[in-house]
Amino acid sequence: MSIQTILGDKGTDVATVSSSATLSEAVKLLGEKRIGALPVVDGDRVVGIMSERDVIYCLKDHGAEVLDWPVSRVMTSPAITVDPSTEVLSALALITQRRVRHLPVVSGGRLIGIVSIGDLVKHRIERIEFEAQAMREYIQSA
Repeated sequence: MSIQTILGDKGTDVATVSSSATLSEAVKLLGEKRIGALPVVDGDRVVGIMSERDVIYCLKDHGAEVLDWPVSRVMTSPAITVDPSTEVLSALALITQRRVRHLPVVSGGRLIGIVSIGDLVKHRIERIEFEAQAMREYIQSA
């Protein structure tokens, strides 16, 4: 199964933030949308990603003054991204290896979605449950 399958289920709507927005504006958007990360875009090109962790680490190191900084000063860049054809297990391995929780999905240089570790794990659990049920039915019919 590919990332495209997950996007087909969850949709392709993605909240984003401009690199010139203030960190305060980005934090407000994270809270309003109840999400953990925002792809940082210039036009439709992903230039980075800003997560809750980025905010916390900056606040810890520099205090409340960071809320007036532009997102470009706080974001992680370049963002680790995946293609819609990326297999779910490959995306899970990438998340584990790179210690991230969100992967913007990019096709032809354009942002088309985002998947989180929660999306990927949910998909794997559903797949495993489906396979287990199919196996039970097969055994019972034998």
